[in-house]
Amino acid sequence: MTSQSQFPATQARFAEAFKRHWTTFLVEGVVLLILGAIAIIVPEVATLAVAILLGWLLLISGVVGLISTLRMRTAPGFVWSLISAILGIVVGGILIGWPVGGVISLTILMIAFFVIEGVTSILFALDHRRQLSGRWGIMLFSGIIDILLAAIILAGFPRSSAWVIGLLLGINLVFGGAALISMALAARQA
Repeated sequence: MTSQSQFPATQARFAEAFKRHWTTFLVEGVVLLILGAIAIIVPEVATLAVAILLGWLLLISGVVGLISTLRMRTAPGFVWSLISAILGIVVGGILIGWPVGGVISLTILMIAFFVIEGVTSILFALDHRRQLSGRWGIMLFSGIIDILLAAIILAGFPRSSAWVIGLLLGINLVFGGAALISMALAARQA
């Protein structure tokens, strides 16, 4: 655990390492920016890619879980581990074999996430408006935006399932890439 007195030294080491490797961060930022732009231009392809990747991740984790579960048959929780592994294999296989159905399910989860996140952000802002003085409005605005996003996605559902995950991924990659490029260029000049 880092004590308060070690923080400036740690911060200086981080800044030096960042300055020394600024080109790596710049390249990563450019790659993220390009991938994000592609995802924004063809969000349907990015959406399907996310569903298929998630399917492979679940399938592989399910197979590994099944192997390790079968090797430890006498361990406590065997049945639950077996069910979890089989579920990963089945859901992964479904996402790989029928990614459109998976995309629809992921979109429903995204709508639920935005609604829950929006409501909790609004309640948090209202609950803390005295302590956060002028900043509580930003949290309130964030919650309203989340609910509006959910409403936009829901209004176009199920058609919105084809593009929403890819578009949001693309926006995330573009902003993440731009941030890394900005940080890398600042580190280069430092």
